[in-house]
Amino acid sequence: MNGNNTAPVINTQGGSGKLQINVYIGNIGRPASGALVRVIDPDNNRVLEEQRTDTQGQIKAITLAAPPVENSMRPDLQRPFNQYNIQVTFPDFQQADINNVQLFPDSTSQQNVFLTPQFKQIIIPYPVLWGTYEAKIPETEIKTLPFPTGQVVLPEPVVPDLIVVHDGRPEDTSARNYTVGFADYIKNVASSEIYSTWPTEAIKANVLVILSFTLNRVYTEWYRGKGYDFTVTNSTAFDQAFTYGRNIFKEISDVVDEIFTTYISKSDIIQPLFTQYSDGRRIVRNGWLSQWGSKELADQGLNALQILKNYYGSEIVLKQAKKVEGIPLSFTKVLEVGSTGDAVRTIQNQLNTISKNYPLIQKVVVDGNYGEDTADAIKVFQEVFDLPVTGKVNFPTWYSISDVFVAISKLS
Repeated sequence: MNGNNTAPVINTQGGSGKLQINVYIGNIGRPASGALVRVIDPDNNRVLEEQRTDTQGQIKAITLAAPPVENSMRPDLQRPFNQYNIQVTFPDFQQADINNVQLFPDSTSQQNVFLTPQFKQIIIPYPVLWGTYEAKIPETEIKTLPFPTGQVVLPEPVVPDLIVVHDGRPEDTSARNYTVGFADYIKNVASSEIYSTWPTEAIKANVLVILSFTLNRVYTEWYRGKGYDFTVTNSTAFDQAFTYGRNIFKEISDVVDEIFTTYISKSDIIQPLFTQYSDGRRIVRNGWLSQWGSKELADQGLNALQILKNYYGSEIVLKQAKKVEGIPLSFTKVLEVGSTGDAVRTIQNQLNTISKNYPLIQKVVVDGNYGEDTADAIKVFQEVFDLPVTGKVNFPTWYSISDVFVAISKLS
């Protein structure tokens, strides 16, 4: 799939961005303290930064050169991102090499490194808007439903805990399958498809399209109904760009955290629309979102829903999935100082479990009362996991706590 999408191009200057690196042993539940992290310029192999991770498995964010921000605002200018290589060493583990980590100006690139005894080098291809990828094969917007197989809960859409991504075309039996968290998959695809420097409403519109596309595959059991053992592929001819282990962008991650249970549909149907899209320059199709066009509409002041209606019709609506599998209790309302009840008790229990592996987070009394101690622990959690530090448990914080709690619980 990659083709010429990893060819080296000399880094340029004119702007700057930040690179945040987090290192874990196996999964997010076990931060790797004391790992040696090097950031390397691929043009001359010069080490630009060398740090050891703290007790949270993190290094201080690094400011690095990036191209001028204008390059990412038009499709006809020079490459809008720089690339850097990352090398991580840790006792008893294979050295981790991640090449071509992308950095945009005025943006934060986040690279999670999951150490394994046999780490396989990761080479990140160009984003779709800059690289050469297969064009999507048109499909119907609304699918005929198969019989349920037990992989999803019908008759209503479900946001699953995990999905299986096939690393190639559907018929390629030699391609590997990756099992990844649903929200992590959406962040990966959006970071592979669009630019983090775009207006927030453009990012939100594109994320909603990616969400709806993916949830349609989940809901209709599209590939399982054809006898395959995966949810979606990373072939852009059939599905969406995905690179296992690639960096994501905070600006995109924040949007996904806010809306990852939202999808595009119509009032008279249940299933998410199969929202196909194109880059809007090399390929333009009626009834499909144009990625570059969505950016231009956002520049004109349109919000995400207005942008989507411009492409998919005025009758579309946004709906919420009814269930999230694999998480003990679904989010209902914002929790803050003064809140009480089972939801608070759930958060307190989960924070205490997380604090075993993330010692900066202080243990709290599990009493179902949201006091200042709970708020302080939430603030530290939010700081560690790059969330807005408010001391309140909103939608993104709730599910981030749940994800880390589940990861740690699986290690027990």
